Amino acid sequence: MIAQPDRFLYLSPDDYLAAEAQAEIKHEYHDGEVFAMAGASDEHVTIVGNLMFLLLPHTRKRGCRPYSSDMKVRIESANRFYYPDLLVTCDLRDRETRYYKKHPKLIIEILSNSTEAFDRGAKFHHYRALESLQEYVLVNQDHTEVEIYRRMGDRTWSFETYGAGETVRFASLDLDCPIAEIYTDITF
Repeated sequence: MIAQPDRFLYLSPDDYLAAEAQAEIKHEYHDGEVFAMAGASDEHVTIVGNLMFLLLPHTRKRGCRPYSSDMKVRIESANRFYYPDLLVTCDLRDRETRYYKKHPKLIIEILSNSTEAFDRGAKFHHYRALESLQEYVLVNQDHTEVEIYRRMGDRTWSFETYGAGETVRFASLDLDCPIAEIYTDITF
């Protein structure tokens, strides 16, 4: 999904949250500016559904909760609220907030031509400020490829890519998943 600017109004985080609770469409918040979110492709929605189906039983056993694209992540240090395609939190503090989470362990974004540069660039830069984040996953909707960035230390991240026929390792959840299951019902 790509954000469209709605630049006529500066909002505080509290004003944004109040307005978003009443909004008919989703908006991301970027340091006072609000951006309307556009719709997603069939492939995008199918991949998110497949991932949620794969993650849900595994995360429940661990006391974690997965959320799809209607849950915001708050990045206080950057004054941002993003709607990742999927996030998993295992932090009990996240049960105290109903409309956003601040301590995700895993964030997944589905790449499209219109969002790829932002997802790889500014968004990942801001996500890295979340101390709880252990893995940032990029899933391509146009061909079979999953990329995972893993936190190795405070400032160091490793990178791993998976292709057709491989098994994707979500180390933050101790979960292995055949890549074909992520792309179930997707035809390229």
